[in-house]
Amino acid sequence: MKIQKLILTIFVAIIGFSNVTAQENINREILPVVGPEPQTYTELDVRNTKPPVPFNVTTPKDAPNVVIILIDDLGFGATSTYGGPIQTPTMDKLASNGLRYNNFHTTALCSPTRMALKTGRNHHTTNTGSIMETATAYPGNTGALPNSVAPLAEMLRLNGYSTAAFGKWHETAAWETSVSGPFDRWPTHQGFDKFYGFIGGETDQWAPLIYDGLKKVNPPKMENYHFTTDMTNQAINWVKAQQSMTPDKPFFVYFATGAVHAPHHVSKEWSDKYKGKFDKGWDAIREGTVKKMKSMGIIPENTNLPPKPKDLKDWKKLSKDEKKLFARQAEVFAGFMEMTDYEVGRLMDAIKDIGELDNTLFIFIAGDNGTSAEGGFVGMYNEMTYFNGVEEKVEDLIPLIDDWGLENTFPHMAAGWAVAFDAPFKWTKQVASDFGGTRNGMIIHYPKGIKERNGIRTQFSHVIDIAPTVLEIAGLPEPKVVNGVPQTPIEGTSMAYTFNNAKAAERHTIQYFEMFGNRAIYNNGWFARTIHRAPWETDNLRPLESDVWDLYHVDQDFSLTNNLAAKYPEKLKEMESLFMWQAQKYHVLPIDDRTIERTNAELAGRPDLLGDRKSLTLYEGMEGMMENTFMNIKNKSFSVNADLVIPKGGAKGVILSQGGRVGGWSAYLREGKPEFTYNFLGLERYVISGKDQLKEGPVKVKFDFVYDGDGLGKGGKMIIYVNDKAIADGRIEKTQPNIFSADETADVGLDNQTPVAEGIGYGPTETNFTGKINKVIVEVE
Repeated sequence: MKIQKLILTIFVAIIGFSNVTAQENINREILPVVGPEPQTYTELDVRNTKPPVPFNVTTPKDAPNVVIILIDDLGFGATSTYGGPIQTPTMDKLASNGLRYNNFHTTALCSPTRMALKTGRNHHTTNTGSIMETATAYPGNTGALPNSVAPLAEMLRLNGYSTAAFGKWHETAAWETSVSGPFDRWPTHQGFDKFYGFIGGETDQWAPLIYDGLKKVNPPKMENYHFTTDMTNQAINWVKAQQSMTPDKPFFVYFATGAVHAPHHVSKEWSDKYKGKFDKGWDAIREGTVKKMKSMGIIPENTNLPPKPKDLKDWKKLSKDEKKLFARQAEVFAGFMEMTDYEVGRLMDAIKDIGELDNTLFIFIAGDNGTSAEGGFVGMYNEMTYFNGVEEKVEDLIPLIDDWGLENTFPHMAAGWAVAFDAPFKWTKQVASDFGGTRNGMIIHYPKGIKERNGIRTQFSHVIDIAPTVLEIAGLPEPKVVNGVPQTPIEGTSMAYTFNNAKAAERHTIQYFEMFGNRAIYNNGWFARTIHRAPWETDNLRPLESDVWDLYHVDQDFSLTNNLAAKYPEKLKEMESLFMWQAQKYHVLPIDDRTIERTNAELAGRPDLLGDRKSLTLYEGMEGMMENTFMNIKNKSFSVNADLVIPKGGAKGVILSQGGRVGGWSAYLREGKPEFTYNFLGLERYVISGKDQLKEGPVKVKFDFVYDGDGLGKGGKMIIYVNDKAIADGRIEKTQPNIFSADETADVGLDNQTPVAEGIGYGPTETNFTGKINKVIVEVE
């Protein structure tokens, strides 16, 4: 028996050695890796042969696990790790045992940063000049990632990694989110073995729209449900299971939270920890953060604090009610971030518990752009008001203050806090020509490969540098061909050279920035830029040709306060020419400064799933239809024609709904009677009700809305018909002109997530239609 075991051990060792030797000789520049030619045999009987060594692609020896954390809408000056007022003990721990980067940049907006991160190419190279919902027909802005730009996850997967993504995606073209696909740009076709999260730009943290792979799933039933906790549970379970089954196979986890993007959803357990801590106001908080940053060595001692944008009020000039409201908004935002940091800590601890933390390249990116000023000057109880041109007022928001952040809200905060949390800079998210929009904290924790603890790195770096850094640390070459397609070369620069050399000469020496007309260029310590528009400006913009450029020597001017344009006009001219060269090279031109207008597919010139169709026939089981893939009934007359069968005893439930508690409409039966609700931004609900129950048997119910016309967002008359006979009518005084929801869907036979109508149940089970729906036809004029 001992001899047999010895022979078996030797045999396994020989096979393992042979496989390692084969792995060392494979060409990883062509993916998938091409295996050896199959051996041919002349022997008739398998017993007279030796089996060939199985060929499996494994990672290079000592390739680490990789975890990338990406927080949403978090500015440079928000967290305690970078001198800010929000406590982030997990970030602090990672930084104290790793490196802080104080010169790391993003693109100033969600989708572009994510695409640049996942590919190592500039955002226009990935056709993501802006978010998916504002894609156009122009190269660099189409919203469709080219096959010649393979994502990092696919490179790692084809080199032997297990891969998983959790949380926010926002990288799939808006017209590719229906059941008809294509699914090429969904996570599980972009290199990830596992995906659990939401596809769009934001979601309700209390009632999210979740996909597990390609399948829409309902959130698990758990006490005090919150999506950030849910996605963390999923990530922990996956990592532990993956290492249990294949302990020799490294993992790549992309953990992208919906936090702290609006809606700012968090329980009072977290938000109340900050009671009173923002009462001093955004000006004092901003000044205190800069002072703390200097004492921590995060920014140079000579850093000056630029003035706020002129449109923002000084805190001391605010009314008592304004101060009370705005302070609570900041408390909720801070609690949201600290809770998120806690959840990241749970993931980190789980990796430590299985003995893998020291062998994990842990990259924490504190924001995909600066803090968002999209909450406007007073904040919002319902963020959808912003997208529909409705201004919320302080006097209306004060009575709602105690519920801020809870399940019945969809809130955002006042823009003054965005500037404070983007300290020491002037501007915010969307402003690609200011470091307040693009400078983000970034931590790298890798005990196995980084000797220094609690170090600071000052070299210029950009989100496109992450992918080449991971490849270098994993010992992998940049692939030249992926899935049969020659690749556009990676445009980022590995940061590995900074790991153990704080004074290493900078390698990423030139970088353009552009978003909605705000544009800039960095080159060897110099920065030229123009501020074309503020985040709250959507129309009446000056011509692009009239923009005035500034010049800064950022090696000596960290916060962009000393404009040298007049002193060095020739240098500025050189930098402007450099921007135009880069803009032409990377498909930045022509520049498009439109914002709200580009949400209209027809005006933007991008594909529209339904095109100019005037009719859409729906059937039972069709649910989870996102707004960009459903019939647009806004600003026009429309009808919902339902062919139903009513069972004995009557029926109840939703026939067809779109949207949720923050806005939408629903056609349904209440106690057997036809009823229609139009929910205007959660502010007003218009309800038109029939008086009689529908009788048993087949029946046709029509909900006919006659639009007043003469502009956007006008009202109209709703008439309900049963078998072609009008049985009820009523006025709908206001309608939403642009959008119902960023994540709530259209559903046949139920109302997913949160309900449009009140008193008919909550969620898909309680709102389920109890009769039979043969079909529903939606028609528009």
